[in-house]
Amino acid sequence: MHRIMVILAGVALAGMLASCGTTEKENMTEELKGFLAEFEKTVKPLSREAALAYFDASISGKEEDYQRSADLEVKLSKVYSDTNDFALLKRIHEANAIDDPMLARQLEVLYFAYLEKQIDEQQLEEMIRLQNENEKKFSTYRSVVNGEELTDNQIEEILRSSTDSDELKAAWKASKEIGPVVADDVIRLVKMRNAAARELGFDNYHAMQLKLSEQDPEEIALLFDELDQLTHGTFEDLKADMDAKLAERYGITAEELRPWHYQNRFFQEAPKIYDTDLDVFYRDQDIVALARDYFAGLNLPIDDLIENSDLYEKEGKYQHAYCTNIDREGDVRVVCNIKPTYAWMNTTLHEYGHAVYDKFNDRGVPWVLREPAHTFCTEAIAMLFGRMASNPSWLTQAAGVPADEANAVAEDAFKALRLEQLVFSRWAQVMYRFEKAMYENPDQDLNALWWELVEKYQMIRRPEGRNAPDWATKIHVALYPAYYHNYLMGELLASQLHAKICRDVINSENPRLEAYVGNPAVGYWLQENVFRPGATMHWNDMIEKATGEKLTAKYYAQQFVD
Repeated sequence: MHRIMVILAGVALAGMLASCGTTEKENMTEELKGFLAEFEKTVKPLSREAALAYFDASISGKEEDYQRSADLEVKLSKVYSDTNDFALLKRIHEANAIDDPMLARQLEVLYFAYLEKQIDEQQLEEMIRLQNENEKKFSTYRSVVNGEELTDNQIEEILRSSTDSDELKAAWKASKEIGPVVADDVIRLVKMRNAAARELGFDNYHAMQLKLSEQDPEEIALLFDELDQLTHGTFEDLKADMDAKLAERYGITAEELRPWHYQNRFFQEAPKIYDTDLDVFYRDQDIVALARDYFAGLNLPIDDLIENSDLYEKEGKYQHAYCTNIDREGDVRVVCNIKPTYAWMNTTLHEYGHAVYDKFNDRGVPWVLREPAHTFCTEAIAMLFGRMASNPSWLTQAAGVPADEANAVAEDAFKALRLEQLVFSRWAQVMYRFEKAMYENPDQDLNALWWELVEKYQMIRRPEGRNAPDWATKIHVALYPAYYHNYLMGELLASQLHAKICRDVINSENPRLEAYVGNPAVGYWLQENVFRPGATMHWNDMIEKATGEKLTAKYYAQQFVD
């Protein structure tokens, strides 16, 4: 018998012997308390060890580090896959016997966490190790152009700065060569995840992940349809203007524009079509120092977080960016590959937005609930701060750009942010709809499906005759399934939070230019209303309590569409 179950059996028996009059509800409450105590004793140190191992692997790229990370992930997953423990949680959950709100919430969170893992242990371990192998492939892969190995940063720099269509095409195509390396493994993982989800009574893995994260798949589908309708016309107009300017830049017709002309690998970021080049404001800046000083002014200091982070490029290191909460007790770390550019200023503010959410949780809340209300809620905070990198007030007050220079670019900077939001919104449509369809039918022609969605939502022409697994080159499809829709939901919440802060916290008369620089009231409000509640309540209840409304798209539309 699992050691947690042995202890719980003793607890239950002792309780029965001590008081024959004890009610069944009281028995279950005591059982749950005993379970939680043993769960934390087991999982807290193991979770910390696994998080540290993943951090070490991602910054070293070493085979042995990835192996250790995978071993610990398997070990941690086996805790959640224990059938006896799940039977206890299920019995108490179905009995609806817990009256204490904090205990009931912990039960709810753990029930869903265990349910996902109630599959064959060998199958679970195989999925983890295959996922880990793909992670390593992405971390160590380098695109090759004209015989030279290039990092993702170098590929992006070519796509951003070159005006030579042949050079752009070569760089873009090279960045897609990771697709055939991982595609078969990704499809294999999709089928394994689907099989596991069906064993647990779900239609497929994508639907399961949404439901287990307290999201209704039908409501998410309706939300994305609504956003498609809200943004389609505005984006179509902006896209026509964009294409005209890009065609002029490259000396071709708009009809000749192809994916490599849009200045990044996936057209997930807005190309630079306005006169303002925000990179010039960051070229000689210390990106980390700017972020440190900004968060300090909000009374959300990050000095300790920076000290433990890994922020610059090195051989074999993970090439993207992420934030990890090592122990839910203040050890929060960020991985970046910072360059003195606008994009990396945005990303650094974004990742430390995640980090302050994790750092300023309430240590008085049970460990199980010391997490964001939902993953998209922490994305919202990250996006709220990431947006500041193009804000004229932030440029002046935080980055030290002379007021006349910042004011001169204010209109174009907002246009650029608006374009960035709409470009990302349409890209998120591709990602959400592709993943949903892939998990519904992984045997369909995924190469064709990818380009059909790109053409419909991003309005980009596919390269003639191209038939390659370009969908597999997006790291989120390969490694972070059923997650991407949360980014767009995060953008909605970021706008809703910004509207609330400007209206009721700092009484700002110009939300478009508000950057909160040096305003500790903002940090205090976020700590009290968003960070400290953690996962103690359903995400929409937290949003309603904090802002006065449940999640809505209207503030996003007011800010970027209307």
